[in-house]
Amino acid sequence: MSKAQKGFTLIELMIVVAIIGILAAIALPAYQDYTIRSKVSEGLIGASSAKAAVSEAFQTDALQGVEAAATAWNNQVDGTATKYVGAVNIDETTGDIYVTFRTGNGNGLPEGATGMTNKQLRFSPRVAGAALDEESVGSVDWACVSETNQTATNRNLDAAALGDTGVPSKWAPSECR
Repeated sequence: MSKAQKGFTLIELMIVVAIIGILAAIALPAYQDYTIRSKVSEGLIGASSAKAAVSEAFQTDALQGVEAAATAWNNQVDGTATKYVGAVNIDETTGDIYVTFRTGNGNGLPEGATGMTNKQLRFSPRVAGAALDEESVGSVDWACVSETNQTATNRNLDAAALGDTGVPSKWAPSECR
């Protein structure tokens, strides 16, 4: 009486290896984009304090308050740098917040023309969908712009005039796409 051999054939093993290879080829780029997106999201955290400062200053003293808050913020901008964020600056006339990313220090953010070099996220304060002015009354909403402005435009925040500040939309947080 002979025993039947048990196990996998070479062809079955090769098919499994091929399937794993295909899955890895699909998953690796998606994972790389995910890790970059999580690093870029640190810019949202860095901008949150600046957004609060601009909003409070506008509610308190309109555009003069925004200018004073922006000046004070920009004087201490060195304190806003992190491993991934180079600086968070506030425009003194518009209240726009620019988050500039740090590349070239081995932090995992891509460099070069297609990477994050000289790229920014831009947060622009809006009241009733329009830019801040002396006549604006109401709460401040924020239009965020990266390579695209579709989310802000869908929220009726007049983001078309903000232009392209560069962070590729595949890496931008969903609020900024």
